[in-house]
Amino acid sequence: MVLLPFLIHTDSPEKVCVQLTHLNESVTLSATLEYQGENRSLIDDVVSEKDVFTCIPFSLPKSNSTSPVTFITVTVKGATLQFRSRKSVLVKNSESLVFVQTDKPIYKPGQTVLFRIVSLDKDFRPLNEDPKRNRLYQWTKAELKRGLIQLSFSLTSEPMQGTYAVVAQQASGKTVRHPFSVEEYVLPKFEVTVKMPKVITILDEKLTVTVCGLYTFGKPVPGLVSFRVCRKFERAATTCYGEEARAVCDEFSGQTDNYGCISETVKTKLFQLKRSGYENKLHVEAKIKEEETGVELTGTSFSEITTTISKVTFEHSDSHYKPGIPFFGQVKLVDGSGAPIANEVVRISLQGSQTTNYTTDEEGRARFALNTSTLYFDSVGIRVSPAGRGGDEVIHRRFYSPSKSFLKIEPKTETLTCGSSTEVRVHYIFTPEAIGEQKKIVIYYLVMAKGIIKQAGTHILDLDQESANGVFLLQLPVQTDIAPVAQVLVYTTVPSREVIADTTKFNVEKCFKNKVDLNFSASEGLPSSDVHLLFRASPNSLCAVRAVDKSVLLMKSEADLSPSSVYSLLPVKELRDYNYGPDTVSEEPLENCIPLKKIVVDGITYSPVVEVNEEDTYSILKVYPSCMVREPKHDVDADFALELSVVDFFSISSHSAVQPQRLYATASTPEEVTETIRKYFPETWIWSLVSISSEGNADLDVTIPDTITEWKANAFCTSAETGFGLSPTVSLRAFQPFFVELTLPYSVVRGESFMLKATVFNYLAACIRVSVTLAQSTHFLATPVEKEEESHCLCENGRKTVAWLVTPKSLGQVEFSVSTEALQNQQPCGNAIVETPEKGRKDTVIRQLLVEVLLLISPCSPGDIMGTAMQNLHQLLQMPFGCGEQNMVLFAPNIYVLDYLNKTEQLSEEVKSKAIGYLVSGYQRQLNYKHPDGSYSTFGPRYGQLGNTWLTAFVLKSFAQARPHIFIDEKHIQDALVWLSYKQKENGCFRSSGTLLNNAMKGGVDNEISLTAYITIALMEIPLPVTHSVVRNALFCLETAADEKENHVYTKALMAYAFALAGKEEKRKALLGSLEKEAVKKGEYEFATQEYSAPCATGRMRQNK
Repeated sequence: MVLLPFLIHTDSPEKVCVQLTHLNESVTLSATLEYQGENRSLIDDVVSEKDVFTCIPFSLPKSNSTSPVTFITVTVKGATLQFRSRKSVLVKNSESLVFVQTDKPIYKPGQTVLFRIVSLDKDFRPLNEDPKRNRLYQWTKAELKRGLIQLSFSLTSEPMQGTYAVVAQQASGKTVRHPFSVEEYVLPKFEVTVKMPKVITILDEKLTVTVCGLYTFGKPVPGLVSFRVCRKFERAATTCYGEEARAVCDEFSGQTDNYGCISETVKTKLFQLKRSGYENKLHVEAKIKEEETGVELTGTSFSEITTTISKVTFEHSDSHYKPGIPFFGQVKLVDGSGAPIANEVVRISLQGSQTTNYTTDEEGRARFALNTSTLYFDSVGIRVSPAGRGGDEVIHRRFYSPSKSFLKIEPKTETLTCGSSTEVRVHYIFTPEAIGEQKKIVIYYLVMAKGIIKQAGTHILDLDQESANGVFLLQLPVQTDIAPVAQVLVYTTVPSREVIADTTKFNVEKCFKNKVDLNFSASEGLPSSDVHLLFRASPNSLCAVRAVDKSVLLMKSEADLSPSSVYSLLPVKELRDYNYGPDTVSEEPLENCIPLKKIVVDGITYSPVVEVNEEDTYSILKVYPSCMVREPKHDVDADFALELSVVDFFSISSHSAVQPQRLYATASTPEEVTETIRKYFPETWIWSLVSISSEGNADLDVTIPDTITEWKANAFCTSAETGFGLSPTVSLRAFQPFFVELTLPYSVVRGESFMLKATVFNYLAACIRVSVTLAQSTHFLATPVEKEEESHCLCENGRKTVAWLVTPKSLGQVEFSVSTEALQNQQPCGNAIVETPEKGRKDTVIRQLLVEVLLLISPCSPGDIMGTAMQNLHQLLQMPFGCGEQNMVLFAPNIYVLDYLNKTEQLSEEVKSKAIGYLVSGYQRQLNYKHPDGSYSTFGPRYGQLGNTWLTAFVLKSFAQARPHIFIDEKHIQDALVWLSYKQKENGCFRSSGTLLNNAMKGGVDNEISLTAYITIALMEIPLPVTHSVVRNALFCLETAADEKENHVYTKALMAYAFALAGKEEKRKALLGSLEKEAVKKGEYEFATQEYSAPCATGRMRQNK
């Protein structure tokens, strides 16, 4: 017998297992796979032993075939023994497991997106893919080292806000997408949580709702809580009738307690839980308005409403029963909310007669084993019913064995722990019909995981002559290679040539061989203090670590990198069935069929009865046997058809992103520090690759940023020997007991006033007197909102907010510096004595605020963007900004400068880096003005403008010319080309569409011929060949118009250039001759003149220093 998985992956360590028994002569065993046009030998051995069981490893190279179906032939040849079998298997190319990690889930305009691409094989070992096999967003030659790569991407100061994605393309063409958001936001200072039951029943008269507010540094939030409990209508009335027509609501409010919480008991009578016409949910939206600052944040939750008071369900029960072997199963009893009901008696009955009582455990579960020795039915019903409640019933079919002999693996409901060994109990029954006089039986077992045979072995069973049924034990080592599902098969072959087998699956902990541990040297630290990040992993691993502000994760949650998320990438977790859609290949026809014939006795016709629901051993094996594994099939007359059911089976058949230099300062040595200046507030603190030593550890020295918050850190590691590993998330709280925090908007407009608030927190175990001051600056005017006081009294857990009315005078990032100092003041705080802390007496926080401006934007620009003298060429490099026209006018010169300096060998790395940065920024910005149809306009689709033909052609031409320098998505070029082609008329000319503010872009001329010439030039500079239908028709339009004498000088110049690109020399010469006649000559200068108007636009823009 030869056993192997029916699905084989290339470039993967596979195994084929061979069993030969009762040999009386030496034989030659061979197994050949018909693979890619050749016969590939898997086994070719001479076997001399009487009994042999062995597993042989093999691997297949990558397949180039379009069909996954191939064939394997097994032959056994001896002097008197001949056996041959040919069967189908599936071969699929292995794919790498790829995931993407960004340093955070949300970004502000102008920030840098840091991300990693990780590639693993299905054993979680690092996989280095050839650059040709990876196209990673705009990085076409990204090389992975030790299975990962780190890249970055800078956002422009005014990108399109919304959802972006990092896209990694695999060799098969499959893409992996990791989304992130770009928004203008202010990080939340605290979190609002709503606690309520997940499920309530229609009989519940009340429920408790608790709303809590907690700062990211772990302290409670004082403030006003308001929340609404609503049950929405299934079909809400129109908005004309107000909120009452959409939902039934109850409102609550109150002040938070010392723990930052408020609890209310909500009576359900108002919501009529038993009434239909409503959603079966109670929604809660809660708001907490922070005391003094007025900052308000929201939290939500809901409860499901169920009509189920209690429910009992079957878990892990067998799919079939084997007569004489206990039937194993488990039931779970829960109440309407889904909570387990413990210590409850449940009654389990078999076929309506055999009844046994079981008691549920703390998890509401009860395991049972039913006696099946007296059963002979083809199917039996098993019913479970709690006392006094309804129950559940399942039907199970009998398993087929011609000798009534069975093996049964006792199931395990718990998840197996990696690194342990578990005891597997196997029940057996062997009848004399199966084993005859045999006293010893060899039991074979296989363990599969991820579709591969991982373990194999034998167990010798000594049979007592009077008892051929019982239980034997197998020891199963639980290692990472059999996670997440271990499929276990036991079988034996008996002298009657029957294969007796059973299979089951055990859930295994999702673990990794590379054990990674990450810890901070301290769980809490002062801002600007040093701390160690300690790593433990397999020797010589490469670890990627990330630490991010908890506030970022409150702003936008993300799916954590976890063992479950990594295991979910596996293409095969367990094999099921031998059905592969259109690639399923039928097996050879059955032999020795038992005919089904009707019998006529005394004029009465008797039809044969067939047990069609019985399962047989063949259903769980993919074998190449010379023995019996199938239930006998029956020939069916044309008028006597049977419907056979197919069941699902196990089958072998088968930043320190390196941290920037710190910006904070201290007044003196750490031992004597009395003042801290906090100025470094990153959202991502650590984003680093760390190499593990040969001893299996590493120590990363880092400095805690100045943010008072909780930092969340985790790491994953890759190793060539042990593969991938992942650490749990660890936390570090950056905290000091006395500090000041600012409340600022995302941005303000120059000249417009806003409220700047500074809140001083005192978590010292004493009362202090503090002063709060805002440093003066030439960049803004500030006026206290209330009368200034020399000092403020703060006792333990106290706070004080001071506000100023601020009017910015400068643009860009403006600094605001606020200091608070604990004064050595003898004036008491009420009856409390004032104390002065020995350290940290003064805290200064410096924050930046973006100041925008409302001004006139003038896109008036000369038509010749290369008009500047060549000696000032470097001055043409400018950061694109403004509307769709202005952005492109500044975008294009960067391309020309790069091309010119490169060809004249004057291009320095500094100029190249600056120009490419400008191109990337301009490219991103221009997409703000793209319409869904592929066209572009001055202000984009949001303002109801039509796409403009001139601007779209300019974008098409410029994007095509920028491709050698930066990544340009080909889709944007094709979209513009398709849109322009729809604007072409039957005579080849192009229709004008949309409006253009800058008349200079059209050379001051606005007619159909100049537009057609301009678009034709753009198309040929993509480049499109002159034989392209759109170009050919456009040239026909220009040739027709070239003979007209009324053409404007600018139109003639455009047509001359278009004909030059098309290789039409006669037309070009004729037009140049005409231009020569119209030229204005002054001395040794010769030029053309034209008039054009260039209206300006008013808009709002952001300008940074």
